[in-house]
Amino acid sequence: MNSCSHLPGPAESSARPVLFADCRLVLARGELDLTTMTPLAENLRRARAGTGRPCLIVDLSAVTFADGSILEPLCEAWDECRARRGWARVVYTRPSTALVFRAGGLAGRFPGYASAQDAWQGVIAGPAPRLERGGSA
Repeated sequence: MNSCSHLPGPAESSARPVLFADCRLVLARGELDLTTMTPLAENLRRARAGTGRPCLIVDLSAVTFADGSILEPLCEAWDECRARRGWARVVYTRPSTALVFRAGGLAGRFPGYASAQDAWQGVIAGPAPRLERGGSA
């Protein structure tokens, strides 16, 4: 349990969606895997609630670990946003997160953005650094 009761612990991997200009921003932090994905998946659904053209930014910059379980809820969000003439963009810069998207064949659908502002403006980050032998960037 986190010693600061006002801060979410690792199991509470995402905050409630917040409005960013005319866009919804979903923040995630900590480790994201099959056992911790439920809050993020729920917040992605909440962020798409309502009608109109959804513009969604998912900020994974504070995620320390992610596996392939992030892909299905992100693809569902992307599909729904596109069907409603909107978009979904993901903020990440860690090579390990980029690897998850590449391994899933989704690096083209989810290019990395360095910040929520860059995602809003459509400015894709440069290529993520490759992981060196031994797992360090």
